[in-house]
Amino acid sequence: MGGLEIALIGVALAVGMGGIGSSIGVGLAGQAASGVMTEDPGKFGRLLLLVALPGTQGIYGLLASFLVIMKLGLIGGGSVVEITQSQGFKLLFACLPVALTGLFSAIHQGKVCVAGIMMAAKRPEEMGKTLVLAVFVEFYAVLGLLITILLLFGKL
Repeated sequence: MGGLEIALIGVALAVGMGGIGSSIGVGLAGQAASGVMTEDPGKFGRLLLLVALPGTQGIYGLLASFLVIMKLGLIGGGSVVEITQSQGFKLLFACLPVALTGLFSAIHQGKVCVAGIMMAAKRPEEMGKTLVLAVFVEFYAVLGLLITILLLFGKL
């Protein structure tokens, strides 16, 4: 297996794990919001952000994947960069922080959002507090993305 193929495994992991985590987190929050809206459909607008928030980790994985693909010259009209197997592994490992933090933080953020949705159902005036708690979990996904970007822009 060549360096390009190994690097593309990293791309797949970044997108796949972030997407899996996001779909689970958004799914959990969406189920809770749907239950609340059966009682009060007017809460849709207030709950939408809590449902969407766990989806950002999938976006972070997609962003990291674009950066790797651009670094490899697979888009943008340039020629494909030839990389060694060792360089391919470095790119794969650079994708792991965003992949792993995306997977786990999105699931846990979804759980925090579910709790926030339940709280907002009974006390809508406390909505801001629930968003703050959900953003605390988001912070770790952002750190994973930051480390991936730093590793990608380091020397191969």
